[in-house]
Amino acid sequence: MKKNIFFIFLGIAFLLISSMISAANTDAKDAARQTLATPEPSKSPAAEGSPFQKDPFFVEEANPAPPAASVSAIAKKKNAASTVKEKTVQVKALSPEPASKSLVGKKDAEAKEKTAASSAFNTSAMQKRWKALFSREIAPDSIVYTVKPGDSLYVLARKHHTTVEFIKKINGLTSDSLYPGMKLKIHTAPFSMLVDKSKNTLVLYSKDEPVKKYSVATGKKNCTPAGKFKITDKLVHPTWFKTGAIFSPGSPENALGTRWMGFDKPSYGIHGTIEPKSIGTQVSEGCIRMFNEDVEELYGIVPVGTVVAVQD
Repeated sequence: MKKNIFFIFLGIAFLLISSMISAANTDAKDAARQTLATPEPSKSPAAEGSPFQKDPFFVEEANPAPPAASVSAIAKKKNAASTVKEKTVQVKALSPEPASKSLVGKKDAEAKEKTAASSAFNTSAMQKRWKALFSREIAPDSIVYTVKPGDSLYVLARKHHTTVEFIKKINGLTSDSLYPGMKLKIHTAPFSMLVDKSKNTLVLYSKDEPVKKYSVATGKKNCTPAGKFKITDKLVHPTWFKTGAIFSPGSPENALGTRWMGFDKPSYGIHGTIEPKSIGTQVSEGCIRMFNEDVEELYGIVPVGTVVAVQD
């Protein structure tokens, strides 16, 4: 009986000890689970609305260093971009951007104008044109006119805007007499003149082509007026009316020389000279001086109404 009671107590004691050991193990496992489940506080600042508070001792880096793999990738990208940029710069340096079509066209036009002007003022080219003016051959700037009863050189010159002297010289006439049926070459292209004060030159044009260049004298201190003028009157052996004096034709003091072609600007015009050494300089009172033989030649070609352009 006593033995049975002892074994009963022993069994109960074993059960109690087992229960206590099991409970202790359970508490240890729960504690371990709680430890694993609790997250480690973040070292980065809490985002807006985050339940985590910012660590007061945390200092945020301006540019946190990326992982090693990222650093390598970024370096490769930078090197590639730098290489592309260098190549682009080199290509631009070696291949400059072409000028716009308008600029190229403008330069080409200017080059053509200079070439055309250079060829137009070529001495041999002008000599050919000058010779053609007095040739009996008919050209695009002339016509053949058949004289009719009642015609005169004066009437024909007025009608075709030319001069009696020019008609006679072209056709080799020694008198003013005409007869019906006579064939005459008459120059029909308009003449004009360009005076360049900076070069002291006068260029005669037939239509748009220069045919002869003359050396002239212009106004002292650049006083010859610039602009476009028209010849309004022509005089052979003009009288010079100077303030306080009158000098008759042929007078050694008559500064107008042997011919006068007055402009539509009073007191200005083209004339001869008694001072041939002054030609090629700026010495006159504003008119354009020429050698007497040159002004006589020009006088016989250009009619009243001819345009004279004067430029600085």
